[in-house]
Amino acid sequence: MIARAVFAVPGALETPTGGYGYARRLLAGAKAAGLDLVHWPLPGGWPVPSEAALAETARRLAAIPSGWPVMIDGLALGGMGCDLLDLVDGPLVALCHHPLALETGLAPAEAARLAASERAALARAARVVTTSRATAATLAAEYGVPMARITVAPPGTDPAPPARGSGGPGVAILSVGTLVPRKGHDVLIGALARLGDLDWRLTIVGADDRDPGHVAWLRAQVAALGLEGRVSFAGAADAAALALAYDGADLFALASHHEGFGMVYAEAIARGLPVVGTDAGAVAEATLGAALLVPPGDEAALAAALRGVIADPAARRALAARALGAAPRLPRWEATVAAVAGALAAVEAEIPGGAVAAAGA
Repeated sequence: MIARAVFAVPGALETPTGGYGYARRLLAGAKAAGLDLVHWPLPGGWPVPSEAALAETARRLAAIPSGWPVMIDGLALGGMGCDLLDLVDGPLVALCHHPLALETGLAPAEAARLAASERAALARAARVVTTSRATAATLAAEYGVPMARITVAPPGTDPAPPARGSGGPGVAILSVGTLVPRKGHDVLIGALARLGDLDWRLTIVGADDRDPGHVAWLRAQVAALGLEGRVSFAGAADAAALALAYDGADLFALASHHEGFGMVYAEAIARGLPVVGTDAGAVAEATLGAALLVPPGDEAALAAALRGVIADPAARRALAARALGAAPRLPRWEATVAAVAGALAAVEAEIPGGAVAAAGA
C-alpha cells in the first residue's frame, strides 16, 4: 500500500457541500484503509481564481515534497494551466466530481474555456478518480480519458433511521442543495406553484453565499408567485441540523440540471423518504431505481410527478418502500476510501525505484 500521498483541496474544508464532504470523509478514513493522506490546502476562488490566489497556489504546489503522488480536487485542477501543473513534481491524480463546463448558467465562451482547460489537465493525470459511472463515461467520451485510467469511487452514505415525517397537516417537502442554478430550485418552485390546490410546504436547505444574484432571483420568484408562506429558505445546515430536516420531511424533491453523483438524493433514500427528482447526470445511479425521476428542466413533468405523490398518500408510501428497499445497497464510505486508496497505490507502484515509499520511510 502507498506510504503517503498529498490531497490538494481548494478553499475551506468545512464548506457544507457534497464535494467537500467527500474530501472530509477521504481524509478521515484514509488511515483505516492503509493510506497516509496529507491534506494540502489551496486558496479558494477556483475555478476562476484571483491573481493572488494563483500566486499562492503556485507557492503551495511547489512546496509539495518531490516524488509524492498528488491528488488535486477537480474544482481547482480543471482551472489550472500548464504553468501550475508543471510545479507538481510527482504523479498527478485528478479527483473529478463532474466536469466544470457542465455547471448550469455558464456563458458558452466560459464553458468552452473550462472544458479545454480541464481536458488538458486530465490528459496529464496518471489516474482519474470520479464519483460515478455516468461521469466516467462523460470523461471518456468527451474529455479523452481512457477508461483504463479511471477509478469510480462513489460517495458513501451512512446508514440512518427511517424518517418519522412531519405528522401533518399537509406534506412537508425537503430540498437540499446549494443555491446555485445547477440545483434547479427555480424549476422546483415553479412546479410546486402549479399545485396551489394541494396542501404542501417546501423547505430548501443549502448555502446561500455562492451566487447572491441567483439567491435574489429565487426569493423574487417566491414572492411573485405568492408562495412566501409555503416556501422557506433555511440556509446551510450542519450534520445535526440536516439530520433533523430529513427526519421531519414527508417527501424529498430536487430538480438538478446535472449531478456528478447526487449525495443528497442518496441520503434521502437512506432515510426511506419518497424521492422525486430529475434524471440528470448520475442521479439515477445514486438512487438505485428507487426515485421518481423526470427530465431535467421540465417543469410540467415535475409538477405532474409531484402532484401524484403529494395528493396520494398510498403513492408516497409505495415510493418510500422502494427507498427503504434500496437503502441497504447504497455504497458505504469504507468502500469509497478503499477505492481511492487503491487508485493511489496503483500510481505509486508505477513510480520507478519506489520513491514514495522511501520518502515516507
